[in-house]
Amino acid sequence: MQLQRTATQRATGAYALLDSLKRHGVRHIFGYPGGAILPIYDELYRFEAAGDIQHILVRHEQGAAHAADGYARATGQVGVCFGTSGPGATNLVTGIATAHMDSIPMVAITGQVPRAAIGTDAFQETDIYGITLPIVKHSYVVRDPRDMARVVAEAFHIASTGRPGPVLIDVPKDVGLEEFDYRPIEPGDVSIRGYRPTVRGNPRQIQAAIALLREAKQPLLYVGGGAIAAGAHAELQQLAEYFHIPTTTTLMGKGAFNEHHPLSVGMLGMHGTAYANFAVSECDLLVAVGSRFDDRVTGKLDEFACRAKVIHIDIDPAEVGKNRTPEVPIVGDVRQVLTELLRRLGEENQPDDGERTRKWRDRIDRWREDYPLEIPQYPDSLAPQEVIAELNRQAPNAFYTTDVGQHQMWAAQFLRNPPRRWISSAGLGTMGFGVPAAMGAKVALPDEEVICISGDGSFQMNLQELGTLAQFGINVKTVIINNGWQGMVRQWQQTFFGERYSASNMEMGMPDIELLCRAYGVIGRVVETREELAEAIATMLNHDGPYVIDARVNKTENCYPMVAPGKSNAQMLGLPDRAKLEAAIELVYCPNCGAKNPQTNHFCPECGTKL
Repeated sequence: MQLQRTATQRATGAYALLDSLKRHGVRHIFGYPGGAILPIYDELYRFEAAGDIQHILVRHEQGAAHAADGYARATGQVGVCFGTSGPGATNLVTGIATAHMDSIPMVAITGQVPRAAIGTDAFQETDIYGITLPIVKHSYVVRDPRDMARVVAEAFHIASTGRPGPVLIDVPKDVGLEEFDYRPIEPGDVSIRGYRPTVRGNPRQIQAAIALLREAKQPLLYVGGGAIAAGAHAELQQLAEYFHIPTTTTLMGKGAFNEHHPLSVGMLGMHGTAYANFAVSECDLLVAVGSRFDDRVTGKLDEFACRAKVIHIDIDPAEVGKNRTPEVPIVGDVRQVLTELLRRLGEENQPDDGERTRKWRDRIDRWREDYPLEIPQYPDSLAPQEVIAELNRQAPNAFYTTDVGQHQMWAAQFLRNPPRRWISSAGLGTMGFGVPAAMGAKVALPDEEVICISGDGSFQMNLQELGTLAQFGINVKTVIINNGWQGMVRQWQQTFFGERYSASNMEMGMPDIELLCRAYGVIGRVVETREELAEAIATMLNHDGPYVIDARVNKTENCYPMVAPGKSNAQMLGLPDRAKLEAAIELVYCPNCGAKNPQTNHFCPECGTKL
């Protein structure tokens, strides 16, 4: 540990915590006070009065964690949230797990009962250190105030380097009150034994990757959230353009590659575009960049890109080879690896004219023409897709957050997001994420347009944060895609469970959103027709303050394409016209039963024979 040579001063553990946070660039904290964390809040009062830190008082600790998460996703900086001991700490758990699954840098600070009371089942005591062990990158219990500056410095370093993630700091009440000789530690003045993430890729592996890229006739870039975390957007586009490689992204990778670019094939996976899913099924080289071969992406794993050689670039060695063994594994920071790869290509000076992959790109373009994402037009109701498309038309550069469900997938399909402007709970799939995450993004970037796309079920999970938006005048816009159902649950019940709609209808007990918003001092508006949609969105965007649109959409619309569980990505539900499918891709006949199958199906769906 290297300490900055700063004179010591008498201070409390609470002061050391707040001063350390300030030194690490923290300007906003999302939290909710309580007994065990009161010493920290008492010191926070002075820091707020001095204008050093602003505390945003949420209405539920889960909202604090999601707001810190949204803050981090929008900026790339570490988000910070506070909660007291016991239920305050456990209310943070869902938000911590959400950040963990999506590799988001966050520091969660909890109050704890005094040191002497730990282990006695004292009032509001929980072992939050133990509870969160599986869902944090690291955790601390500060048992000596002299450790506070070091712990904060280490926590920020761990949260933001290597593969990012949440770190927990648990502070007993008496540690916050105890005075000691405080010596600050500045950012960067920290060294942790045994913690040295690999950031530079192995030169031999990078050269092997270049060799495969030069040989491939049907390559595909498969880009995940690691590219966003590394800020590798420019390098990724350079690589795609150099080799003329079609590029698909995961839900977490949206925005890493310009979706208006002719090489973009959109999102792949369960609700990805048909052309992205066909492409990954037919490619001969898959370049996985900061992605982890998640089940919602791969479908049936042994049929995912089963004809392809794989290059896998990721900063976390645990992810490389976890679900798919690559021919060329490269452990390192995505941006640094791509930068070195591009540098070597420049030295080789052998430009790629794209002729080798032209037929492949033409084939993908035919799939794109035959299977576009379509917006239905209902004569007597709004389609959910047209609400999202109109939002994208009027606010193309906004920061968008979503909740989880059908509306999330439609938003992923129809929004075209620049880097970091897509903020969604992907790994954990947390309903109630959208509004507080938007709140965090807007607090971080007050001059940017921030819009939450929610569902009627998700919105009700953290609707109390309307009170926070109203109190602090946080100008977040929310659009509820309201179909009166837990939409994705209903779709699965319809498709896979014999239309037995068990506990998925939300119409009974649905609040009047307009009146609910008014009760919080927020403007709400119901939109039911196509004719009023554009004007309503324009009015919302022009309003200076929080605003909610309750868009009543068609109740039976399903989200397609859809890869059914246990199926390959090429076997999608909801594609139009089987005849087009047969014209678009090569057909084979099963040698066992004679059934006609597309070449993208590597096992006969009738009898299971390998084709």
